[in-house]
Amino acid sequence: MFSTKKLVFLVALALVPGVALAEPAAARLLAEGNLDEAIASLRAQLKQTPNDAESYHLLCRAYFTLGNWDQGVSACERAAALDPGNGQYHMWLGRVYGEKASASGFFSAAGLAKKVRGEFETAVRLNPSNAEARTDLAEYYLEAPGIVGGGRDKAETQAKILATQDSAKADWVNGRLAEKKKDFVTAEVHYRAAVLATQGSADAWFNLAIFYKHVGRLEEMQDAIRRTSSAEARQSVVLMEAADLLIRTGRDFPLAKQLLGRYLSRGDDQDAASAFKAHYLLGTVLEQQGDKQSAAQQYRSALSLAKGFNPARKALDRISPQLVSLPLQ
Repeated sequence: MFSTKKLVFLVALALVPGVALAEPAAARLLAEGNLDEAIASLRAQLKQTPNDAESYHLLCRAYFTLGNWDQGVSACERAAALDPGNGQYHMWLGRVYGEKASASGFFSAAGLAKKVRGEFETAVRLNPSNAEARTDLAEYYLEAPGIVGGGRDKAETQAKILATQDSAKADWVNGRLAEKKKDFVTAEVHYRAAVLATQGSADAWFNLAIFYKHVGRLEEMQDAIRRTSSAEARQSVVLMEAADLLIRTGRDFPLAKQLLGRYLSRGDDQDAASAFKAHYLLGTVLEQQGDKQSAAQQYRSALSLAKGFNPARKALDRISPQLVSLPLQ
């Protein structure tokens, strides 16, 4: 029913370093990508201060990062109930509702889609200048059917407002609108306009790469990812997402390894919330290249940060029987 904008959501996983009431250690652990310890710290904090909305908000975002939609919904709902005037809390509640809807059956998804719309509309009403929330709302209108409040005309209205707030986000929305109309020439014009508007940011280049992937222009996709790798990244998680796209399309594994290495090495960057996924992806590349020992090490690193991350657990279980017969490296 509703597909969230993965790149923007993952970029937003760089959890805010300054929080009012939440345990500072928890925010630091989240920023460092140590999700298991962060969740334990936040739970302990909430036992002491059960009405701390910010701790619930951070807990929601931790579960969002892990893909645990049910617990994410519960934590986000609690944060929004405790501080209903906080637009950020409503925006994130809309996001986790959207992800849960994407993983649900038709009837459940339809009910959740209405909640997604309601939360995004509330977030924009509370903070009309929040271009991020307005972009989420525009995408909802673009992706959702009319029966649950979607509509391209509504998305176009949001794009016009975004043009006065953040031209790159407006171009992204207009590019998506053009894609929906199968007008790929106009879509590319908008995505390239976003590159110019951001002076060639890594995020804009990566959005262009995603477009090229959608239309099957894989050589151009790969070139846009090279541009992503050399451009300034506002938040380094885009490097991991670019590597993920290369891996999913089976292209340029050496570049994918380089991007993942850069992401994991940026220890001073408040943007390591998905480090467990980067270790998993690096393990995937190494396994594809035949280095199963090193792949297993990366899968273990992923699980050391997020023991509930099932893809890494399944990958490690799959290759572990093969390691016994392999020479140590």
